[in-house]
Amino acid sequence: MAPMRIVYVVGTRPNFVKTAPVIGALRDRLPAGRHALVHTGQHYDRLMSEVFLEELGVPEPDYMLEVGSGSHAQQTARVMERLEPVLDDERPDLVIVPGDVNSTVAAALTAAKMQIPLAHIEAGLRSFDRTMPEELNRIVTDQLAERLFIHSPEADDNLHAEGIPAERIHLVGNTMIDTLVALEDRFRAAGAAPRLGLDRGA
Repeated sequence: MAPMRIVYVVGTRPNFVKTAPVIGALRDRLPAGRHALVHTGQHYDRLMSEVFLEELGVPEPDYMLEVGSGSHAQQTARVMERLEPVLDDERPDLVIVPGDVNSTVAAALTAAKMQIPLAHIEAGLRSFDRTMPEELNRIVTDQLAERLFIHSPEADDNLHAEGIPAERIHLVGNTMIDTLVALEDRFRAAGAAPRLGLDRGA
């Protein structure tokens, strides 16, 4: 059997934090696999991207799409336009996307149109306010994903209410917490808590 090929698509600061432990775990579990990281550039200055990659131990992106800022439609369209040839070259067995930003839904749409299986980290979150662009991104991505990775019973309830079958839903926990735990020693060594006034009463 050929080694598994996975493409991770991230573009904003929270998405780096959510995806880092997933990349690390899958690289450990599938060392012979292809793990390609796509940075869409939705957050594109150094403090909003590269520093997070360095601090979280995520490898250098294999692809930089450099979509930059713009309206929701512009960002989504740019990601789709620039991601399609990447997926065509990589031909992954799975695309993994986190969160609810424009990069997320754009990657989900691109993968679905190319008939590439999709996994969604932090699936099932709902505000029940469809005036929020993020809410629309969540709903569309969850409908398209074959694997929905959730962190709470409420997310499970939300997905079931939208008609998503149980076999697509997987309770995996909160990957943001995984990142926090992984970096705890570094935070303590840097004296971050005292500087932020978070150690009172400790």
